[in-house]
Order: sequence, then C-alpha cells, then structure tokens
Amino acid sequence: MPSPYAEELRFLFPALKTDEPLSRHTSWGIGGPADYYLEIHSSEELAKLFVWARAHGLPLTPLGLGSNLLVSDKGIRGVTFRLRGDFEALRFEGDRAVAGAGVLLPQISRAAAERGLTGAEPFCGIPGTVGGALQTNAGTPEGDIGRLVREVRGMDVDGRVRRWGRDDIQFVYRGSSLGGQTVISVDLQLRTGKKNDILASMDQQLKRRAERQPLGTKNCGSVFKNPPGEYAARLIEAVGLKGFRVGGARVSLKHANFIENVDHATAADVQTLLDALRSAVRHRFGIELELEVWTVGEL
Repeated sequence: MPSPYAEELRFLFPALKTDEPLSRHTSWGIGGPADYYLEIHSSEELAKLFVWARAHGLPLTPLGLGSNLLVSDKGIRGVTFRLRGDFEALRFEGDRAVAGAGVLLPQISRAAAERGLTGAEPFCGIPGTVGGALQTNAGTPEGDIGRLVREVRGMDVDGRVRRWGRDDIQFVYRGSSLGGQTVISVDLQLRTGKKNDILASMDQQLKRRAERQPLGTKNCGSVFKNPPGEYAARLIEAVGLKGFRVGGARVSLKHANFIENVDHATAADVQTLLDALRSAVRHRFGIELELEVWTVGEL
C-alpha cells in the first residue's frame, strides 16, 4: 500500500522504514507491519516527531523491547517509534540512578550493584526498558520499579517536557497512572549496600528465574496478572491446559503463565489461546484472568 507521508517523513528522519514487520521487534516474534517505523535519538527529534504527527493526524505508538506486547497480525497504523541514543543514557548521582526511557532494566541492576547500591536487584532478569516498566510498574515478588521512583520526565503531544513527582503518580500491581504517557527518563532512589551481597542476591534471583521460566524461547513473559491470593499459572494447570496449543502458540510446559511461539505463531493464534485459558479458568473457578501483556492493533 502506498505510504502518502513517507517522502515528507523521510526528509525529517532519513532512517525511516515503511511497512516494517514488527515481528522483528517483539520478543514473541509476532506482529504485522508498522506503516512507519523510526528510531528516535534525542528529545529534540522526539518533539519534532510529535509536532509533525499531530499536524498530520497520525497516531504514535512507542515500542521498547517489545517484551510485554502482542501486536496484531494487521500491524500498527501511523508511526511506531523506539527511543534510542540519548534515551539509553544511565548515570548515577550519589545513591540515585537517572535512566533514560530506553535503558534496559538489567543494565540498571548491574550498574547499581557495581557501585554498591541496592534496590534495583529485582530488575536483573526482566527483559524490558525503563519506559515500558514505568507504565506497567514492572517487577517481581522481590519488588517493583514504582517503589524507587523519585521523579519521571515525559513529553506531551505538543513536544513539551513534563515532570511528575512521586506523589503525582499512582503505582499499582502491574500498572500505573503513567499508562499512555510518553516517558523519557526516570530518577530512582536507591540505597547503599554491600556489593558482594547485592551481586549474590541477583545471582540467586537469576538462578530461580532460569529454573522456573522458559528462558530462551519466544515468549513475552507472564501473560496474565496473578489474581489476589492466587497464581495464574496454578489455575491454568488446574484446568489441564498446560502444554495446550493453538496453531503455532503453546502454553509453556515449564510455566503455565507463559505462551511460547513454537512454530510461526500469529497474533490470532495467541489471542485464541488466551481466550481459551480465560474461559476455562472462569468456568472452573469463577475467576476472571486479567491480561498482563499489552495488546496493540486490531486483533
């Protein structure tokens, strides 16, 4: 299909890609084409994109590592962009870490540990970026990112930088009031600790993760939030659907709250499988499983 804005957008951003398969940019290896795909390297470029997109009425979709995302087989309309360059900067100021939205979570854990700073250990095995983590309040049973936040910087649709203090943000289990905002950086409050103890804790957490989760397969992490007082994986196992498969998508044999792309799965395969799991758990236990994975585009 012709891209009516491609020439104009490529003049502003020479590295523009059109009809870019988003399966190349998601951990599931699933997703149709983005009309326009860009990597943005500075706040100035991001502001330019926002102003241009608003003037042309085109939607914008931020994309981090694509590790908690189900993208439609039909793709994403408008401009899909990933924050790189300046947004991948990480610095430390005393016991604080200031990280751009494109910084990888394990990078913060490791760099903090090397400086004898504790608090970021729970992120050591989470395959995501700061921007997505703040919107979903990413974490593990050992802790989430929301508890460390001092301040978040973002950008509005007019290309203006906004700031939210900790008291301006509501963090809940796997969610926050930042949902839908474009985050550009975060200021995290850490604590001093013993480097060897911090590294040992991280090694232990990574070992447990490797024992329990299907690392090395095409998946997006946990697909459902844990209901209060329960575990989604236990409920799925209890209804006999561990290992259940639809097309190329399969409930992991190692952890029932993971769905793996084992053979060229489509978003439709995954959606059908998600619906089947929710229906079975609802019928058996009267519990409505809530998605943890974000869905984008028309499924």
